[in-house]
Amino acid sequence: MRFVVVTGMSGGGKSTALKMLEDAGFYCVDNLPVSLVGMFVEMISSPASEASKVALGLDVRSGQSFHEAETILDKLRQSGFVYEVLFLDAGERVLLKRYKETRRRHPLSLSGERIEAGIQREREILRKTREKADYVIDTSNLLTRDLKAELERIFIQNEEYNSLMVNIVSFGFKYGIPADADLVFDVRFLPNPFYVEELKQHTGNENEVQDFVMDYQESHEFLDKLTDMLNFLIPNYIREGKYQLVIGIGCTGGKHRSVTLANKLYERMRDKGSYGLKLSHRDVEVQSVR
Repeated sequence: MRFVVVTGMSGGGKSTALKMLEDAGFYCVDNLPVSLVGMFVEMISSPASEASKVALGLDVRSGQSFHEAETILDKLRQSGFVYEVLFLDAGERVLLKRYKETRRRHPLSLSGERIEAGIQREREILRKTREKADYVIDTSNLLTRDLKAELERIFIQNEEYNSLMVNIVSFGFKYGIPADADLVFDVRFLPNPFYVEELKQHTGNENEVQDFVMDYQESHEFLDKLTDMLNFLIPNYIREGKYQLVIGIGCTGGKHRSVTLANKLYERMRDKGSYGLKLSHRDVEVQSVR
């Protein structure tokens, strides 16, 4: 039997993840009273149980009793019961935005207290759980379909998992560098398709622009050197527990060169299996309407 404990920050996507696991054939139970966790595990572990895949949602809605749940789970592991922990996380700004959009009160915020205080209190309570989790997924920049793909990769395809999510983002310097970028690369050294009349209104998502940009040896050398550097960096980031890497590739307007090279880098890094990978083009649409 595969038993997964789904937990994480309130607003991190735990409920969404449980629904996805349920669609994947898991028997899911959410917000079970802590006092019943041991009894529940005993029930689904009995020979009479027909459950082969079970997901149990645990969070801080029960307040300090979450520590009791951790103690129970530790004792289960010591007794030989095998389970995995999936931790859903998100950055503080993202969590604040999600709470404000839903107008919900954080479960650990005291009366009249700001949401930030509840988030910090929750993060401290969950700190050890996050450190010991088998899978940590940061949903800050994930669309629902991206989260679904990541869960399928882990729990259905059973691929090797590392908690690092790599985000390749093309952008235009005229609109500012992405605030969350860890690594930023400037490709304005390449000839600009913007000044070629028949390419001006096209983007790096189209073959005509890609062919123009990749017709220069410098483009291939840049990709070779960048790929080599990332092949060195990523295993070390994973080893140190980094869970999100944002790679920004920028040109003047974020429409031609950066989009092309972001696409080409994504193609080189795709299907490596040791990390999650996402591609986005921040300023393509901005450029198209100006």
